[in-house]
Amino acid sequence: MVMGSLPEEVDLAVIGGGVGGYVAAIRAAELGLSVTVVEKEKMGGHCLNYACIPSKTLIHIANLFYDAQHAQSLGINVSGISIDAKRMYQWRMDVSKKLEDGVNFLCKSNGIEVVKGSATFLSSSTVQLTNGTSLDFKKAIIATGSVPVQMKGFEFGGNIIDYKQALMLDTIPKSMVILGAGYVSVEIGTLYAKMGTAVHIIARSDVLSHFDKEAVDVIKKRMDILGVKVHTAVEAVSHTANSVKLSSGEELDAEVIVVAIGLRPYTDGLSLETTQVKLDAKGFVKVDGSLRTDDKNILALGDVIGEPMLAHKAIRQGVVAAEVAAGQNSGFDNLVIPSVIFSDPEVAVAGTIEGDGITVTKFPMTAIGRAISLDKTMGFVKIAYDKENVVKGIEIVGEDANAMIGEAALAIEMGATLEDIADTIHPHPTFSEAVQEAAEAALGRPIHFFYGKKTR
Repeated sequence: MVMGSLPEEVDLAVIGGGVGGYVAAIRAAELGLSVTVVEKEKMGGHCLNYACIPSKTLIHIANLFYDAQHAQSLGINVSGISIDAKRMYQWRMDVSKKLEDGVNFLCKSNGIEVVKGSATFLSSSTVQLTNGTSLDFKKAIIATGSVPVQMKGFEFGGNIIDYKQALMLDTIPKSMVILGAGYVSVEIGTLYAKMGTAVHIIARSDVLSHFDKEAVDVIKKRMDILGVKVHTAVEAVSHTANSVKLSSGEELDAEVIVVAIGLRPYTDGLSLETTQVKLDAKGFVKVDGSLRTDDKNILALGDVIGEPMLAHKAIRQGVVAAEVAAGQNSGFDNLVIPSVIFSDPEVAVAGTIEGDGITVTKFPMTAIGRAISLDKTMGFVKIAYDKENVVKGIEIVGEDANAMIGEAALAIEMGATLEDIADTIHPHPTFSEAVQEAAEAALGRPIHFFYGKKTR
């Protein structure tokens, strides 16, 4: 296809070129469909350009900077170290640009038409594009994602920014107040604290209130060491150009105020009322197990259909939606969607670690040789299993938790038992041994940690 010469009819129109949308487009093209993607900003969406990749890029830089200043116990003494914030910003932008270029290359190589602009549904088979073209489709996929929720009295503008803007600063603010206490707040707060910013996180209840308390306690202990101040059971009530006042009466310096209280589905301008697509009470697009909406011609995926709002969920759903659009009998029937908080230390969870009939065994990172050698002993592995020893969930708190949680997800998907994990040789010395050790401990045969008595 050639830009500007859209066909009157296309097999599949994908509205949104984020990680779910472009994956759906590529898979559909592999299955022989003609595909047009409509994206108003950058291919790769928020994940590649504003959220997942940028945050992890900056976290890496912050870790390097902080570790270089705190490695005296390892025999490393550094003086005069500093951050060139503008160069750091350029690196962060270059990383996203490389990935965006890669997505565009993949789309071009697969014969996918990419149109810059927005789409509005005229009916269940036609969309109007902002370039003035109307596009007829046999099937369409809504993959428009989500946007940050605004907070009354703290609307975006000036020094009040959202998480995307917090990851696009080319200066290191002296002080930062973050409104909201979810994983985004923890990641952003921790990375800036490591670069010297005085960070305050404001929580109506507590930080990471929906996560396992033992894991959260480790994160809070580390944030305290890093100087991140968490204010619990309070709210921000007002602000000036450089401060925030809390309901407790306390006033905090705030060169930058980051509002990170959540996301909402982005369906603005789609005119879904011209179709049979239905929304739920929170504005999410309603879909069935095969990602079909109430309109037989339209599917939806990713953040726009609800929690969990995770890029890897959208990627898997992109494959499923494309296959369904191509007439295959596919469904989003995964047993587990792993999640990772890139905090310090990291927290990763797959499956459930609580519930009726479930037993949990914990193994500490302090007993792992790799953790000791790197001075990264904060954390643990929890493994949850039923009375038949079938693994139901794994939680990892520690260095490289992000890399290890894939094993947990695979184990649960395959119905693995404690014996399957315990009897699988894990390479030494690695952090992944903690997963094997947790399984061995659950079986009552712990090797590298003394529990005082058998666990089973």
